[in-house]
Amino acid sequence: MTAAAPTITITVNGEPKTFPAGLTLADLLERLGLRPDAVVVEHNRAIVRRAALGAATVQAGDEVELVHFVGGG
Repeated sequence: MTAAAPTITITVNGEPKTFPAGLTLADLLERLGLRPDAVVVEHNRAIVRRAALGAATVQAGDEVELVHFVGGG
């Protein structure tokens, strides 16, 4: 039998969600099907710049808020 990969639970936009452990914020956006240039990411109440998304690791219990840009006129 193979062991299941470790997972963590984080809160994304107010809802608990489970993901594999060791994700960066960039990985999280990819899993959610979001483009980094189309969202603002708040990680534990701090805005994260796009350039830092690949370096910021998500830990169990973290809170992530994603604000989507909407086009229109």
